[in-house]
Formats: sequence, C-alpha cells, structure tokens
Amino acid sequence: MDVALALLAAFAFAFGNVLQQLGTLDTDDGDDRPSFLVQILRKPVWLAGAGLQACGWILQAVALDKGPLVVVQSITTLSLVIALPIGARLTDQVISPQVVAGAVAIVAGIVLFLSVGSPQGGTTHPDATTWVIAGLVTVVLVAGFARIGRHQTGSRRALLLGSAAGFGFALQSAVTKEFVTLVGHGLSALLGSWEIYVLIASAVVGFVLQQSALKTGVLAPAIASSNAVTLFTGVVLGITVFGETLAHGDGRLVPAVLGLAAALVGVVLLAGAPPPEATTGGVAPVPAR
Repeated sequence: MDVALALLAAFAFAFGNVLQQLGTLDTDDGDDRPSFLVQILRKPVWLAGAGLQACGWILQAVALDKGPLVVVQSITTLSLVIALPIGARLTDQVISPQVVAGAVAIVAGIVLFLSVGSPQGGTTHPDATTWVIAGLVTVVLVAGFARIGRHQTGSRRALLLGSAAGFGFALQSAVTKEFVTLVGHGLSALLGSWEIYVLIASAVVGFVLQQSALKTGVLAPAIASSNAVTLFTGVVLGITVFGETLAHGDGRLVPAVLGLAAALVGVVLLAGAPPPEATTGGVAPVPAR
C-alpha cells in the first residue's frame, strides 16, 4: 500500500511541478524579484499545479504512515521522470539522449535499491536531541545553497536553488512521518505540537526556493537537483533519525548502495539537460493556450 500511494504522489508532484512552472513563466517579473511570487497566485494554471502538489503531499503523508521514509522518498523521486514528457509538451523542454539515459538510470537504480535493499522501518518517535541536530544541519544547508544560488544564472541557478529546496523538502517529509501519528488526537494536540510549525516553515521555504528554480525556465535541473537532494537527505534522515535499516545479509547491501548511486547519477545527468531551444534570457516562452 505504501508503494502504491507513493507512486500516486509521484504522479501528482510531477504534474504539479510542470503546471507550476508554466504559471511562473507567465509572470512579468524575474525570479530575482519576490513580486513574481504574488503574481503566480493569480494564475489558474499555477493554482491547479499547487492543488496537485497538495494532493501529492497528502498521498505521501499517508504512505509515510504505512511505510519507511527511505522507501517512500525513493519512489516519489520518480516524479522527475514522469515530469519530463509533460514538460516537453507544455514548456518546450528538450528530451536529449542524456535526458533519456538519466531517466533510465533513475528508474533502474530505484528499482534495484528497493528490491535488494529492502528498507525496514525503525522508530516513529525519534528523541528531541536527534530532531534538533537534524533541523539545525538542514537550516545551514538550505541557507548556504540558497545564498550561492542567488548569485548564479541559468542552469546553475536552477540547480542550486532546487538543491536548497530539496533539503527543506527532505526535512518536511521526515517531520510528516511523525506528524501523521498525531492526526486523530484532536486539534489542540496538533496546534500544541512542534511538528506542525516546522512543517509550515519548511513548506514555505521550500515553496519559495522551488518556484525560483522553476522560474529559470530549465525544468530538468530545477526538479533533478530538488529530487536528488530530497532522496539522498531522506535516506540519511531515515537511517539516522528514525533508525531505518537496509538489508545487509547475503551480499545485498552493496547492490542496494549501487542502485541508489545509479539513481543519483541519473539525476546528475538530468541536471545537465539542455535548456528549451526557444529560451530567451533564461526564461522559456509560454505556449499559447
């Protein structure tokens, strides 16, 4: 059940990302001006994408309640592969041989990682010290990558801002896994928990950074970097925070790690995808509709 829900979440995230990019490209201001974040709220296509993203988060939350963070995070990474053909149709993204190779590597790597590694769940309530350390490290990484990315242009800007968003999304997924255990205990329990406020903060930060990455007009680096960082950080958080484990008997650990490495290599290949052919000044034109 957790696998099916995570796969549905991946489809929702994929469609949502492309529709949101379509909305961001239809704004007048550049990604270095925060006013474009207000303009997108008046774009029906962007709002539709936001709705799909919300559906994806709900599906992911239910999946996290039923399965390990490592498994769910790995499967939702497939949203990048799903988004590519949609982006080719709606925002003129280029599907080059490198992009195809990257997509194949991601799918094959994740299948190998999940089938051989057989991630198993750990605790559902990590201690406070572990959460504080994980939160502080994530904040430093998000701030660092965002700061560097603001001084870059084109694909490099999309890559770094997407990476910063990925760190935030990974923490959001980890906190969501604990947050879902509070659902059903009443509104006062939810509002009195630290989890809901971390979820809101990470969602807002991730939102701003992801939209800025999409605004560059280059879909693959923006989503690839976000997914790669979210996947890798999600695996690290699953193991270090929740105590999840990978199968290591019968020589299974090495193939599992190789599968994860192949998926990350695939993401790197996609991050180097060429920009849309009609891109002007780093922003692709919006198709007539």
